[in-house]
Amino acid sequence: MDTFIAIDIGASSGRLMMSQWNNQRLSLTEIHRFKNRFRHQNGFDRWQIDYLIKEILLGLVKVKQAGIDTCHVGIDTWAVDYCLVDENGTRLGDPVAYRDKRTNQVIERFGQTYSLQTLYEKTGIQLQPFNTIFQLYVEEKQLLAAADKLLLIPDYLGYVFTGNMVTEKTNASTMQLLNATTQTWDPDLLAAIGVNEALFAPLVDAGTVLGALNQAHFPTYDLPDTTFITIASHDTASAILGTPGNGTDWGYISSGTWSLLGIETTVPTISAAAFDENYTNEWGAHNTIRFLKNIMGMWLIQEVARQQENRYSFPELAAMAETEPGFQQFIDVNDPRFLNPDNMIAALQEYCRETKQKVPETPGEIARCVYDNLALCYGDELQKLAALTGTANKLQTLHIVGGGSNNAFLNQLTANVAQCTIEAGPSEATAIGNLVLQMMTVGLFDTLEEARMAIKASFPCTVYQPEPIDPTIMTEYQFFLKGARHHDKHPTTI
Repeated sequence: MDTFIAIDIGASSGRLMMSQWNNQRLSLTEIHRFKNRFRHQNGFDRWQIDYLIKEILLGLVKVKQAGIDTCHVGIDTWAVDYCLVDENGTRLGDPVAYRDKRTNQVIERFGQTYSLQTLYEKTGIQLQPFNTIFQLYVEEKQLLAAADKLLLIPDYLGYVFTGNMVTEKTNASTMQLLNATTQTWDPDLLAAIGVNEALFAPLVDAGTVLGALNQAHFPTYDLPDTTFITIASHDTASAILGTPGNGTDWGYISSGTWSLLGIETTVPTISAAAFDENYTNEWGAHNTIRFLKNIMGMWLIQEVARQQENRYSFPELAAMAETEPGFQQFIDVNDPRFLNPDNMIAALQEYCRETKQKVPETPGEIARCVYDNLALCYGDELQKLAALTGTANKLQTLHIVGGGSNNAFLNQLTANVAQCTIEAGPSEATAIGNLVLQMMTVGLFDTLEEARMAIKASFPCTVYQPEPIDPTIMTEYQFFLKGARHHDKHPTTI
């Protein structure tokens, strides 16, 4: 029986998950888990790539210790960040993290010389200050001059283990440098940032065999014989592959550090209205499009917990929030001040002071403020999504996958606010999507629909039905957002 390993690395943690298919169920076993976080180094917030490589190797050692001598492996991570390597393949320093402040105000600067609407029309990708195009726009010119290749994080890790360089398309689409029509690098955009197409490794589809693990490079580790497959290496792309939707009447929230809310389609929606609402058309595996909105997600509560020195677990924070009265504050969770503040609690409280609202003080009040406003944001964006795509009466189910699917309190709040049925789970959808695409590549599943049926059978979901809620709350929230975004000193990204 073939063994498959998903290396799934997010902004706060990484894991190696093992799976096999017995023609009835997918198994899923955690082999190794480790923390991940950027640190300030040499003037920037940077990811610790050598640490990630070491943890992956330790995980593969555990695979071998479990009696697995041969396996397939796929790597997914977050998007947009990159490693630069010289002509010898040597990395030119640790990559700068997307939350680093170097791209503050970069959209406004870029927009002074290039039309932002044209940028969107070409790529279909939302304007976010951390998109690769903007990171390259402010990248150190001397460093770029020394670089032979740019590799996105999962592609760089794949290169370290196999020696082969590629640029996987689902992740590459988030860079905002690929033309949605030609599906190649856009020469006008490359010229606008002073970068040559030769900087990029060849584009490949998700589901491409990358190569064998070069064990000679890691002589001190006892590793299995491993074939690396370039899966849908953007973690959101893998998460949506791992979502057990059926047909065309479902939407999703991939709920982790970020919340990605949208639908799966085959045709991009590149309209003036989609540009105004900052929706994106990221490429998925098997010629799909993820039309979605980036929302500031569980990062908010992760940072709230961290500022309290993790005295309370996430279930404890949710339980405390449930005892507090609801909807005491409205906040714009996508306000840029929440992207990487020194103190998330202080940032939330200052926002409430500025907008003359009740300031949350206790851990329960702060957690309730976060969860209420995430649910309100989800409900608001579902309305916008329906208007943009004409799905107002078609979406029957909202699937919530990822770590946030375990938050029963937030799931029920979202069902109430959005007045829709929610199916929550699987929580490891990203790893599962990674794994099933490996399985499709070697022929265990013929279609994505078949793979999703297997996911549905293997990982039961929890269903949340909407409960009555005062309908004026959403109206008041939307009215508040219009005023806050009009007067805010910290404008949204568009």
